[in-house]
Amino acid sequence: MKKLLLPVLMLAVLSSCNTDGDNTVINSPDINYSKLPQEFPFTKMVTLNGVDVINGGFGSGAAAHPTRKGEFYVITDRGPNTDYLNGKKFLTPNFTPTIMHFKINADGNIEVIKYIKLKNPSGMPITGLPNPVGMGSTGEVAYDASGNILGTDNYGLDSESIVAAADGTFWVSDEYGPHIVHYSADGMELERISPVGVNTGPRKLPAVLAKRRANRGMEGLALTPDGRTLVGTIQSMMYVPSKALATNTTLTRIVTFDTVTGQTKQFLYRQDGGASDSVCDITALSNTEFLVIERDGNFGSQGGIKKVYRINLANATDVTGSDMNAVDGMKVNGKALEQCSWDELTNVGIKSVSKTLAVDLVAKLGYEHDKFEGIVYLGNNKLAVFNDDDFGVVDDGNGNPKAKILPKTGKVDKGTMYVVDIQ
Repeated sequence: MKKLLLPVLMLAVLSSCNTDGDNTVINSPDINYSKLPQEFPFTKMVTLNGVDVINGGFGSGAAAHPTRKGEFYVITDRGPNTDYLNGKKFLTPNFTPTIMHFKINADGNIEVIKYIKLKNPSGMPITGLPNPVGMGSTGEVAYDASGNILGTDNYGLDSESIVAAADGTFWVSDEYGPHIVHYSADGMELERISPVGVNTGPRKLPAVLAKRRANRGMEGLALTPDGRTLVGTIQSMMYVPSKALATNTTLTRIVTFDTVTGQTKQFLYRQDGGASDSVCDITALSNTEFLVIERDGNFGSQGGIKKVYRINLANATDVTGSDMNAVDGMKVNGKALEQCSWDELTNVGIKSVSKTLAVDLVAKLGYEHDKFEGIVYLGNNKLAVFNDDDFGVVDDGNGNPKAKILPKTGKVDKGTMYVVDIQ
C-alpha cells in the first residue's frame, strides 16, 4: 500500500468546558496532533487554459471511523466546475465523487488507506453530473470545458457530507434532489431517499425539501450516537413557496430521518447572516445536541465568517405539519414558513433550535480558507476542521478556471485538517 503523509495542525485555543451528552472520545488522547500544518498531497488531474486542476476537493464533508481511533473519512463534492450560462462547466465530466479514508499515525502524519469511488446500484462509477427532470433536477445545465452541453446522470450526486455507520456503510447527503444516499462499504448505492415527488425509492423526505435552491441543498449530515437518526442541514433559505415570495432570509431547515421507521421531522434554524450565507456540516454531541458550521463565501483573511455553533433540538418545534406531501410544507396564517418573520413564528408558538457560539475560527485561529465545510467532533471538547479547496480552481468570471489563490499566502488553496478546542 502506498503511503501518503500529511502532518496535522493542532490549534488549541479555547478553554475546555463540560458538555452534556455523549462525550465518547473517538480519537485516543495519545494521537499526535501537534505537527506543523501541511497540505494534502495531490496530483494534477488536467491543465486547462494553463491552470492545473488538482485531485482535491476532500473536505466537503468529514466523518470519524465509528470504531477505529484516529481514522477518518472525507468526501468530495461533484467535481471541479465553474459557472456558465444557466448552469456549470464540468471541467472533468467523468469525475466520480470519492471518499478518502485515512488515519493519523503515532508520529502525527496522515496515511491514506484507500479511495472509495461512489457507484450506482449496478456497481458502475457515478459522475457529479446533474440528475434528470423527475429524479432530482435543479434545472442546472451541464457543459464541458469547451461549452458543449453534456447529459445527465440518474445517479449523479453533488455530495456534501458523509456519515460512517457502525456496520461499515456510509450515508451521504446531496445538493441535487436533495438526496440522502446509503452506500455500501465499497461505495455501491443501496438506497436513495428523496423528497416526495422525486422518482426514487419508497422511503421519502418531506416534499417541501425539493424547493431547495440550486447548489444549496442538503449540505450537512450527522448520525446520532445511538446510530438511529440521520440529521441533515439545508444550506440556506429555500424558495418556499417561490423565489419571489420567500422573504425570511435567515430561516433554514434541519431535517431528521429515522433509519428504522423512516419517520421524518423538520426544525427551523436561525442563521446569523442571510440568504447568501451557508449552514454547512453538522456533527453530533448527543442524540439532541450538535455542532454546526455557519460561514460566508469570503476568505477568512479578508473578513470572512467561519463559526461553529452548539445547537440543541430538544425544545425546538417540529414544523413538518400534518402532511409531508405538501409541496410548500407547513403554513402559518396561510403562509409558508419562509414567508413569515421570526416574530410571526414565535407568536404561534414555534421555537427554532437553540444555539450558542462554540468557536470563531477567524478570531481565534486567523483561519484563511473560504469554504470551511467539514467538522468531526473528537470528544473532550476537541473538533477536527476541514476545508473544501475546490480542486484548486475558481471561476474567472467568464466560465473559465483560474487558480484559487489564498490571499494571505499567495498560494493555491489545498485541503488542510486542523484540530481546535471548543467551548
